[in-house]
Amino acid sequence: MLKKSIRNKLIVLLMITTIVPFGSSIIITYLYTKGSMEDQVVQESSNLLYQGKVNLESYLNELNGLTLSLYNNPDFINYMRSPDTENNYLTIGIVKNVMQTILYTADTINEVKISFAKDDRVISATKRSTVVFSTSIEGSRNEAFNSAERSPYNMYIEPIFASHENNTRGARDIIKIHRALTNVPGNEVLGYITLGISPDKIIDLSRNLYNRDTEEFYLLSSEGELIYSSDTDIPDNQNHQKWIDRVLEAEKSSGTMEWKEDSFNGVMMYDQLSASSGGWILVKRVPYHILYESAYSVAKINILFGVIGLSLVVLATLFVSFKITSPIRILLQNIEQVEKGNMKVPVQSFGSDEIGILGYRFQQMIERINHLITREYKLELENKTNQLKVLQSQINPHFLYNALQSIGTVALKNKVPQIYSLITHLSKIMRYGMNMEEDLVPLSKEINYTNAFLLLQKERFGENLDYTIDVDENVQEVQVPKMILQPIIENYFKHGFDSREGVGSIRLKCYRENDELVMKISDNGIGVTENRLNEIYEHFKAEALNKKGKETNIGLKNVYVRLKLYYNLQADLKLENQEEGGFMVTMRLPIWMEGEGNESNHH
Repeated sequence: MLKKSIRNKLIVLLMITTIVPFGSSIIITYLYTKGSMEDQVVQESSNLLYQGKVNLESYLNELNGLTLSLYNNPDFINYMRSPDTENNYLTIGIVKNVMQTILYTADTINEVKISFAKDDRVISATKRSTVVFSTSIEGSRNEAFNSAERSPYNMYIEPIFASHENNTRGARDIIKIHRALTNVPGNEVLGYITLGISPDKIIDLSRNLYNRDTEEFYLLSSEGELIYSSDTDIPDNQNHQKWIDRVLEAEKSSGTMEWKEDSFNGVMMYDQLSASSGGWILVKRVPYHILYESAYSVAKINILFGVIGLSLVVLATLFVSFKITSPIRILLQNIEQVEKGNMKVPVQSFGSDEIGILGYRFQQMIERINHLITREYKLELENKTNQLKVLQSQINPHFLYNALQSIGTVALKNKVPQIYSLITHLSKIMRYGMNMEEDLVPLSKEINYTNAFLLLQKERFGENLDYTIDVDENVQEVQVPKMILQPIIENYFKHGFDSREGVGSIRLKCYRENDELVMKISDNGIGVTENRLNEIYEHFKAEALNKKGKETNIGLKNVYVRLKLYYNLQADLKLENQEEGGFMVTMRLPIWMEGEGNESNHH
């Protein structure tokens, strides 16, 4: 009876063909999910460690830069060379000013100390006391000074324990940056500067790199000493020494390794700072049960749906009949024709039930596939044509840029540095303008481009042109739209330079005011009449309402439209005549952009 019954055969067949795929699917899905979740967590953690490394390097390099700033003070360096001049009140004042400037530059600096190499003199300053000239109690150089002197960067970062035993912050209480001050350009060591740094900034940066509930994070020195620990158990722990040694022995500066010893069973990710930043190592440890937690959940859901699916299959097979399977067979034949490439399958009516609707939908699907294939083919042809046009349009600019480079090289070989300098500036302008991948750039990059443009104009007009660029340091890295300044400056040469009195003058000043970047461009031209100013503003209003107004200056229109696209109503463009003569354009941009994007997103 079993062999003759199609229903029973179908039940057995469907059970076999369902259990095996479902079971295999559950196993494969679990293994795949397990591996993909591990890869995803590892990748995200590695990216986070890299970002943390960048932030730490930036912070340490900033502090390191404070020690290097001493070389910019010749009076202080002369004092280091001849400390016997300490009775000179002017020299003592300079030394105190330098010490206090460094001390109060950053909130995390608690102490600044300068030790002389040839004797035991020490100059120290803390935020609790004034600058003190004293004699060292140690009597000789310590090992930290020797490490700084041996370093190729003349710098050594020393993590130190505080004297108390209860450390609950999970980090070293003191970080000291030592730098050997040499008698430039020689190698003679004049002394050593030491910065005592509070670890608060390092703690904040470290706490952003891991999940406190599920992950472990450690910050190690290049020698393997614990600087920060998520366990808050900062004293050297022998339980950590094995994996610390394993990380120190790693050949690569960053990577991933598995660890299945001691009390930890999981994956470790690590990344190392550059040697110039102290060579610290960031280590993040994630247990396996955290990595695979999502995979376990997916496996349980798959098993649940598998049981439900099998039950439905058994119930469905009880209602299977020849009337249902026959149209399915015809539909399969149509599918086979499609698989062979015959998209013109005959249209057949399967009735008005579910199978009939399925056949009708299948026919609609085939027609839509035919349409999509035709459309995609045409789009691919158009795309290839556009790519060819883009490549052709890039030939001439690239050829011209390379030709300018060759001309500059010839000029340099023939000892004509002025021509080489001009060609170099022009090449910078072309490179900056030809790079279509950037829409937002740091202000410093925009200023470099503007300076190159003005240098070429200076060469053109000679003594008849004078310009200045004044940019505050705290706005150098603010992101601004690319080529936002050049149209305004070029507007002066088009409309105001020829009508000036005396030497042409243009001034560019950039500074921060509250949460805004202020850029002012002023000149000594004849300015703009009130009627013309009103026309320009009316055109701006029409542009804001997407209406076509009376045509105005192309450069100002370009700047206004781009500011509107990037910042909407958060940016301001102000045009005004100066009382002493000339014209001034003021742009106010937010320091931080909400939802940064590129220009293409606004089309």
